[in-house]
Amino acid sequence: MPAAPVSVRVTRLPHARDLPLPRYMTAQAAGMDLAAAVEAPVRIEPGGLALVPTGIAVALPPGYEFQIRPRSGLAIRRGVTVVNAPGTIDADYRGEIKVGLVNLGPAPVEIRRGDRIAQMVLAPAPRAAWREVAELPPTERGDGGFGHTGTS
Repeated sequence: MPAAPVSVRVTRLPHARDLPLPRYMTAQAAGMDLAAAVEAPVRIEPGGLALVPTGIAVALPPGYEFQIRPRSGLAIRRGVTVVNAPGTIDADYRGEIKVGLVNLGPAPVEIRRGDRIAQMVLAPAPRAAWREVAELPPTERGDGGFGHTGTS
């Protein structure tokens, strides 16, 4: 059974009045698509970065975050991804949500007004309470790190 929706206050900024609010594109989608609120196309050269405005600001309830993630089609087809994926929108942030994009592909990419540039996932963000101990309980993995299970 799906969880009840969480009420999130949103302000559409003046430069995004004609753009849709983020929305789920299918009934069971985890992420809402974010649209580019750019006045003119933004060209991102191969290896280049761009900070793209979305035209919205939010007030999340305490204990939640929005995670900004790449859109798989944009990443696979054009090589454009979110540079700090996943980006975090904290519950106390009130500024415009902007998405840092990087072009990892071989050709320049143009981002136009209304293009869906990233997805935004609402996630619980519990607070940690440190409990310092002399040693940690053992596990089967132990301190095995990067690549400890091999590649095949």
